[in-house]
Amino acid sequence: MTMYNLTGYNTGAFTLLGIPGLEQYHVWISIPFCLIYLVAIVGNSILLIAMEHSLHAPMFFFLSMLVITDLILSTTCVPKALSIFWFGPQEISFPGCLTQLFFLHFSFVLDSSVLLAMAFDRYVAICSPLRYTTILTPRTIVTIAVGISFRSFCVIFPCVFLVNRLPFCRTHDLPHTYCEHIGVARLACADISVNIWYGFCVLLLAVISDVILIAISYILILCAVFRLPSQDARQKALGTCGSHVCVILMFYIPAFFSILAHRFGHNVPRTFHIVFANLYVIIPPALNPVVYGVKTKKI
Repeated sequence: MTMYNLTGYNTGAFTLLGIPGLEQYHVWISIPFCLIYLVAIVGNSILLIAMEHSLHAPMFFFLSMLVITDLILSTTCVPKALSIFWFGPQEISFPGCLTQLFFLHFSFVLDSSVLLAMAFDRYVAICSPLRYTTILTPRTIVTIAVGISFRSFCVIFPCVFLVNRLPFCRTHDLPHTYCEHIGVARLACADISVNIWYGFCVLLLAVISDVILIAISYILILCAVFRLPSQDARQKALGTCGSHVCVILMFYIPAFFSILAHRFGHNVPRTFHIVFANLYVIIPPALNPVVYGVKTKKI
């Protein structure tokens, strides 16, 4: 049996090539990417400032977590992508690639967990309004925040070891704008079945479980809302959930499309997949401040 000296294979740098097939348009693609990224940075910063005096309220505390996580998600990927668009293929060290990979997936799973926490907040506010302050105490809020952060860390950290163990004895050219788990693993000259199955389990057990729990919470919310006696009360209750539902749809629909196309869409052109993968790390962070800024009167 051939034995690989792993440290000899995976210490070299990777070269991020950008979007294959659209190299001649990289400069033009960078213009909307840069503008959208600036909107995300400025919009989320303004949102944080606007919520500074309201962080004692559970909804605004979780919203601030969502804002920070969105900034991590976009900043992990977009600056490197812009450098590729402006200056051509860029090298990234193996530790740097692992770091980018970790923060990309960590922030994605944490985003999903924060949306679940916000759904729980809306459920308590509408279904048990008289017990809202006794259920969601400051101690409970901090416990939820620490719990979902620790859960996201524990779920994603093994990906670093799963990639680190692989021997990269063929090409180090990665046709993408950032390092992500399965994309990097496919460059290895070894069996990556464990990586594929672990990535699938993360999707199934972490993200899809969040989606199911969010759906259950909103089914219970709708049941409670339609039992309210007046039309005005129903509209007010649904209005408090409108911005959250918009953010949920903006986050999960492109993310699931990108993930499923990457794993199962063998007929999807690579160019389309990489463009879409870049959009889902920049569009939701840019639109979330707009949605909450318009829908939330306090903001």
